[in-house]
Amino acid sequence: MKTRRIGPFEVAEIGFGGMNLSHAYGTPPPVEAAEALLLEALDRGMTLIDTAALYGFGANETLIGRVLKPHRSRIVLCSKGGMTGQPVGPGGALQRVIDGRPESIQRDCEASLKRLQTDVIDLYYLHRWDKTVPIEDSVGAMSRLVDQGKVRTLGLSEVSAATLRKAHAVHPIAALQTEYSLWTRNPEIAVLAACREIGAAFVAFSPTGRAFLTGALRDVAALDAKDIRRSMPRFEPAHYAKNLALLPPFEALAQELGATPVQLALAWLLAQGPEVIPLPGTTQRAHLVENLGACGLALPSDVLARLDALFTPSAISGNRYGAQSQNEVDTEQF
Repeated sequence: MKTRRIGPFEVAEIGFGGMNLSHAYGTPPPVEAAEALLLEALDRGMTLIDTAALYGFGANETLIGRVLKPHRSRIVLCSKGGMTGQPVGPGGALQRVIDGRPESIQRDCEASLKRLQTDVIDLYYLHRWDKTVPIEDSVGAMSRLVDQGKVRTLGLSEVSAATLRKAHAVHPIAALQTEYSLWTRNPEIAVLAACREIGAAFVAFSPTGRAFLTGALRDVAALDAKDIRRSMPRFEPAHYAKNLALLPPFEALAQELGATPVQLALAWLLAQGPEVIPLPGTTQRAHLVENLGACGLALPSDVLARLDALFTPSAISGNRYGAQSQNEVDTEQF
């Protein structure tokens, strides 16, 4: 597989997002299936492995740590802190909490290291910027993790170009991670250019539009009751019905190229620049193999122009997040 650069590391041009194995899209797969999928990804040359303390409130890190510990030298291991499950209320039930205070970042990292069964995390992200804490303070705490040898490089998630530059002035930022796909073009406003300016990789999560671009999700009523997409305006029935009108010409174009819609979506991202690394997640082996089929799919300029004309921001119906979640991201990037 071809490689791309992220900080000092050379990684396979398509990464592996672990979230789906423990979090977000309904009932996770059986543990045995998740373990087999991780090993399959490794055997097929995927070297960028992404997880977070939040996913399954630690369960995803525990899974990845247990399965990949014997293969630690073969992967670039990425995790995230600053947004974790913390006991809240009289019963102490775990709830998602954004906390970017220096002492919390230190705590999160040390807990992640234990779950991941490793001495060092290759790329450690601030999962969300805690807007009650200056970004300089949070990144300063992360830089001390580098000094302590617990982390090799730093990243940020869901921040604006301005915040990225402020953070980079405190410590070099190796990667920025946010949602990017034909269905979500927001990073093109300023963040992508800022990554190029400072030499950071851009890691694109939800590169197939949370399954929209696969063409397989036609009826949002079929989503699991606990699926996070149920809270996203873009997946509300009225908005989704309008968005579905974009799929037939997209699917036809994929067929012209002898590719699947998934492969076309990932190949489009790879064509956006050498700093862009798609990070699809899946729970199924067949989908993993399909994702990797995007490698080597070169898109002519006329195909890229047709895709750009089809998926204009004005053609997309509905915001990607609801009001509360939107308030938690650094909205200056939009």
